[in-house]
Amino acid sequence: MSKINAAITAVGSYVPDDVLTNKMLEELVETNDEWITTRTGIKERRILKDPSKGTSYLGIRAAENLIEKTGLDPKEIDLVLFATTTPDMPVASTAAYTATKIGATNAFSYDLQAACSSFLYGMSTASAYIETGRYKKILLIGADKMSSIINYKDRATCIIFGDGAGAVLFEPNNEGLGHQDEILRSDGIGREFLNIEAGGSLVPASKSTVEKNQHYVYQDGKTVFKFAVSNMADVSEKIMLRNKLSSDDVNWLVPHQANKRIIDATSKRMNLADEKVLMNIQRYGNTTSATLPLLLSDYEKQLKKGDNLVFAAFGGGFTWGSIYLKWAYNS
Repeated sequence: MSKINAAITAVGSYVPDDVLTNKMLEELVETNDEWITTRTGIKERRILKDPSKGTSYLGIRAAENLIEKTGLDPKEIDLVLFATTTPDMPVASTAAYTATKIGATNAFSYDLQAACSSFLYGMSTASAYIETGRYKKILLIGADKMSSIINYKDRATCIIFGDGAGAVLFEPNNEGLGHQDEILRSDGIGREFLNIEAGGSLVPASKSTVEKNQHYVYQDGKTVFKFAVSNMADVSEKIMLRNKLSSDDVNWLVPHQANKRIIDATSKRMNLADEKVLMNIQRYGNTTSATLPLLLSDYEKQLKKGDNLVFAAFGGGFTWGSIYLKWAYNS
């Protein structure tokens, strides 16, 4: 019996219509387009302005896009994984709600949270389930409504983040395509430098925490940047070495869209030409759990069956890692 690999067989995506440009941010904080662009590579980001809609809305729309493109019967889905750092509610599962809304009534479901590495970790989880042979169709969604946790008076964070969602379908593959290898890491030192201070069991929500703006993202930008540059590049290089991949063998780098300088440092360490690096940070900013599937959706037509893809991400916690995957289809 041939080995079962977990392959991505379909992708879908959704971003809100409303655009927040660098020029618009100039009216909110002391900044300008040149400053933002040179330091991050971001020109604009999408915002889900409707206060009655949460992260599930984004994820549902991305899943529906995938279902519409492929003709997939949602009742055939075995598991829905929802990678997010901004769930609709602290207790009720966003994944369970999403599965019900898209008609995946035979699936079990749960949320997965590892900050900006959530989707990468979700890829590992989905692949492991598929490779057991027990499950045949797993829907992995990455979505975040980052605008719900951003202080638009804080220049350090409001220029970076946007809202969006992407979805991929994992299925078994017997041709040697799909998930090949992974290196996943974490270091708890990270929660000191990138966090939301209040709202959890350590500092429960109160009138005082709201007044002190403790429910917004805090980031020590210089420290996070230093860790991200070194660790994201390190695991990407290591996964190439472990799988005897030269820069010629790698067709595409699929990097988390946090900062163009971090992406450039990673591709340089891998000795990759710029045309092999997937990038859309200029249009969406950092959509956290959604950056990787949004890249796959935007570049789907350029990906060819058998292509070697190296995924890389770094997130709060700290969490980071790299996954080597062979693309399984021509669109």
